[in-house]
Amino acid sequence: MGVATRNWAGNQRCAPASVHEPVSTDEVASVVSAAAAEGRRVKVVGGGHSFTDIAMTDGTLISLDSMDRVIGVGGAEGFDVSVQAGIRLGALNDALAVRGLALPNLGDIDRQSIAGAISTATHGTGAGHGNLATTVVAMTLVVGDGSVRRIDEDTDPELLRVARVGLGALGVVTEVTLRCVPAFNLHAVETIEPLVDVVADFGRVMHGTDHVEFYWMPGARRCQVKRNTRTSAEADPPSRASYVKDKWIGENLAFGAVCRVGRRFPAAAPRIAKLIMTGASERELIDRSDRVFCSPRRVRFLEMEYGVPFDAVPDALGRIAALVESLPFPPLFPIEVRASAGDDIALSTANGRASGWIAIHQYVGAPHEAYFQGVENIMNDYNGRPHWGKLHFQSSATLAHRYLEWDVFQRTRRELDPAGTFANAYTDRVLGPV
Repeated sequence: MGVATRNWAGNQRCAPASVHEPVSTDEVASVVSAAAAEGRRVKVVGGGHSFTDIAMTDGTLISLDSMDRVIGVGGAEGFDVSVQAGIRLGALNDALAVRGLALPNLGDIDRQSIAGAISTATHGTGAGHGNLATTVVAMTLVVGDGSVRRIDEDTDPELLRVARVGLGALGVVTEVTLRCVPAFNLHAVETIEPLVDVVADFGRVMHGTDHVEFYWMPGARRCQVKRNTRTSAEADPPSRASYVKDKWIGENLAFGAVCRVGRRFPAAAPRIAKLIMTGASERELIDRSDRVFCSPRRVRFLEMEYGVPFDAVPDALGRIAALVESLPFPPLFPIEVRASAGDDIALSTANGRASGWIAIHQYVGAPHEAYFQGVENIMNDYNGRPHWGKLHFQSSATLAHRYLEWDVFQRTRRELDPAGTFANAYTDRVLGPV
């Protein structure tokens, strides 16, 4: 029996029969070939930041931790960066910055592996920007029989289009080439505004600049709005003392302490909501893009996130507000609201539509089931699509009609992994058996 594995949040655990940490595509292919010959299932773990059991297995587990190199830079304009798939986003951002490049958009944490981030359609915010998978222009994939497929926009554009978001069900991604952009700074303006005004003017707010998101603590009347605008101005970052005060003490140490109090004394949660929003500060700065997009997250939580048609967000938020008032145990984390452009990737949560994103969280150890199930019931009414790496209660039967190219993905899966080598309990539930 291999070493027990768990995810970042601690809510998913497995005891694989064996664990492998290859350093090359060839080594991955050898592991997969051996497992396939013996009828064993194979899963891959990256940064462990999925809240679901998408990477869990009792068979063969492959860690990509030793596959974290930048391979090279190419493309007509020198913007295409090839990397091994285990590189963490934080390390990738630093490597790109040295080369005068950046990813065009990022989420709010940088601890995931690039393979895990693209495979689950991880996204940031920005009504004109797609998720991380939309930047992929080539990839190397070890498929179900252990053979290696190298695909790009010229050799097999259709397979690349589907495989960009593969949920780990099509094969092991070992290398990816990302189309980056010249490095840029962001002018960040964070304000505290009445929730009713932000929601009433949702479309204008979210299209008001390049990247907009807001955080609302259920029960509070105000929310924190973050507007990040691309700029050629020189960086003017916060001082080290200010950064530590806001990001480490305020958003982590103090917030964690407040959550622990709320978990033990739920009756105090409404007052906690007001305390959290009162403690949120307004600020303005200019810094390197990834340093603005990403923040340290040390307070553990569980998360569910749904993508819905952009215009449905205000109505959905109103219904969530009503739901929260009826819950037996209130949420201790704010709700995060973002937006992104649509894309053409078969199982991308933004396939075919501009999307609004509603992410709900609960502090670890605090009851979350009624909250998450209630929100999911609301999201179902808008043909909501769950983030593949975050908690949800859907199955293949409830998801198939929500994706225009569900059958295209399933055909690709049967082609690349006919024996179900890369299946596990999660894919059996959300995709069905091969």
